[in-house]
Amino acid sequence: MPEKQELKNYTLIICEKPKAAMRIAYALAEIAPVKRAIVGVPYWELNMGKQKFVVVSAVGHLFGLSQNKPSKEWPIFDIGWKQYGSFVRKYINVISNFAKNASDFIVACDYDIEGELIGFNALRFLCGTENAKRMKFSTLTKPDLIRSYENIISHLDFGQAYAGETRHYLDWFYGINLSRALMQAIKKAGFFKVLSIGRVQGPALALIVKKEKEIQKFKPEPYWQVFLLVKNKHELEVKYSKNIIKEKELKIFEKLKGKTGKAKTTKEKKDRWAFPPFDLTTLQIESYKFFGLTPSQTLAIAQKLYLAGLISYPRTSSQKLPFTIGYKRILNKIDRIFPNLTKYAKRAHPNEGKKSDPAHPAIYPTGEQTKKLTSQEKQLYSLIVKRFLACFGEKAVIENKKISVKIGSHEFIAKGKQILEKGWLNIYPTKVDVKEIPDLDGKIKVKDIRVEKKETQPPRRYSASSLVAELEKRGLGTKGTRAIIIDTLYKRSYITGRQIQATKLGMNVSISLEKNCPLILDEQLTRKFEQEMESIQKEKSKEKMFKEKEKIIAEAKKILIKISKQFKEHEEEIGKELAAASTEIMAEQRKANTLCLCPVCKKGHLIILRSKKGKRFAACNQYPKCKTTFPLPQYGMIKITDKKCECGMPRLLLIKKGRPPWEFCMNPKCYQKTTNKIKTKIKKKAKRKTLRKKK
Repeated sequence: MPEKQELKNYTLIICEKPKAAMRIAYALAEIAPVKRAIVGVPYWELNMGKQKFVVVSAVGHLFGLSQNKPSKEWPIFDIGWKQYGSFVRKYINVISNFAKNASDFIVACDYDIEGELIGFNALRFLCGTENAKRMKFSTLTKPDLIRSYENIISHLDFGQAYAGETRHYLDWFYGINLSRALMQAIKKAGFFKVLSIGRVQGPALALIVKKEKEIQKFKPEPYWQVFLLVKNKHELEVKYSKNIIKEKELKIFEKLKGKTGKAKTTKEKKDRWAFPPFDLTTLQIESYKFFGLTPSQTLAIAQKLYLAGLISYPRTSSQKLPFTIGYKRILNKIDRIFPNLTKYAKRAHPNEGKKSDPAHPAIYPTGEQTKKLTSQEKQLYSLIVKRFLACFGEKAVIENKKISVKIGSHEFIAKGKQILEKGWLNIYPTKVDVKEIPDLDGKIKVKDIRVEKKETQPPRRYSASSLVAELEKRGLGTKGTRAIIIDTLYKRSYITGRQIQATKLGMNVSISLEKNCPLILDEQLTRKFEQEMESIQKEKSKEKMFKEKEKIIAEAKKILIKISKQFKEHEEEIGKELAAASTEIMAEQRKANTLCLCPVCKKGHLIILRSKKGKRFAACNQYPKCKTTFPLPQYGMIKITDKKCECGMPRLLLIKKGRPPWEFCMNPKCYQKTTNKIKTKIKKKAKRKTLRKKK
């Protein structure tokens, strides 16, 4: 329990995380705040004029929903708010201890539905009140935090708080009840596997499976493209404007060699304005495109940059940059870090997008000096800065050129592109496919004909970033939860690969539920709930907000009761289908982990295993009869090759992120020999460098 403290009649400021609490304390204090700690939990004491303040923090959610009474049955609706794990206990104790002598309360959590709910729960469960003053800010910089305090809101945003609470109830009802249903079904089929399905997870999986079915049904069809090499003053290859579907039609084009025709060049200048500033989804898409970062990685890195005071709040759907953020001040600060780029940011007002968010502006850099950043943090920060600067860049002017060649009734074309004025393209790393082609006008002669045979391609699979964009487009999930949903699908082995492919298990879960319990995957139902929760935030009366919350929760219970009846009628069938898929996946995993015949017993096979401490090694699957083991590298992905070493053991391939693949023999003696050779080479190189320096 926290020790007794003598402070009285102070304002208690409740923050979401310790880093945010520290920045708020230092921003508001007239002189440096006093940092103290109780059982390792930091808090800050400070003064503003005659008023005393204590700044405390949560660690994200302090309370989570759980069953009031233990039960393995489902559906369960008897739930309530409980302490969120043992780790948060000390933070709960510190907040409740300081709440006793506080004369006033301020919530300074992130201004969104999750931050509002964290503050709301802290107030009602720890501070004995349901209301407090509210600081609203989008960056953790001193000017913004002072401005937020000076313009403090007299009450919580109850629309956000009740919308957040409703979302947690619905996610628990769906996630826990339906996941429990799947687990019980597969268990009754004599199999154990951790499975889950949820309110948004179900429709997201259904989207991926639908795409997979389209790919499986797809049959490639041949088509042909015809190219002519034509000449007058210049030579140019032009392409027939249509694809040829029937091979016999190619005979028409064989006769064109040596024929004459007429060429015409048309040019069109187009102004291309900069992309709008980042909202979270576009940031996730671009960081995946440029750096290969998954949406969840992008969000985690952006959150760190926000807590460091380097960027504005990342969980936003806005593409607007209001004048109040202080364009000139930020541009002047950025000029000290990126002087070669700010010179191109000449416009007084930024280019903006259509999307807006009532809580936060688009993501923008604060201009604060960067400290030590990891390589990925530098990459993302630099991308956000460049996107922001590009919004103030001049328009780019692109010239599109089209050559049209007519020979009889057939038209052939060639297209070119040239950048006349780079404008904002000097700042942001957008690829423009520049292709210079000569002007071609007047009479031409066909010198040669070329035909390419091609095949139609199946639909493209989703990547993590394109799936996030698709979920946003369909109104499924929120800007902060979509990345987590995709991660969960990977963890449950429902999907695999960077180009997302549904596994056998993922296919069976979706197909079985679609056949037996379609409401679980109903996209329209999920979207309807999302819209209803958004409507809570638009209500002005606290009483109406509460009633709307209760109405949505009651509606969700009715639908889940209906789902449970459907599911229980087909439980045996669902269980068998899931068990069959799980067995197949386990067989594939065993096959992938099998390396070779055991060189000692000659009966078993060497397989990749992990010890209780997590260490990776190869061992004979005939243990305990054969106790043969081989050490393996601990990090990276190991693949078996079709090559063998001189010693007879298989050669393996180690793949690590950011490094070239390394092929090695799994025999420790060969491995040691190779390592010694590498060490000798390094020593010789170092010796040669030393001799050159001496000369």
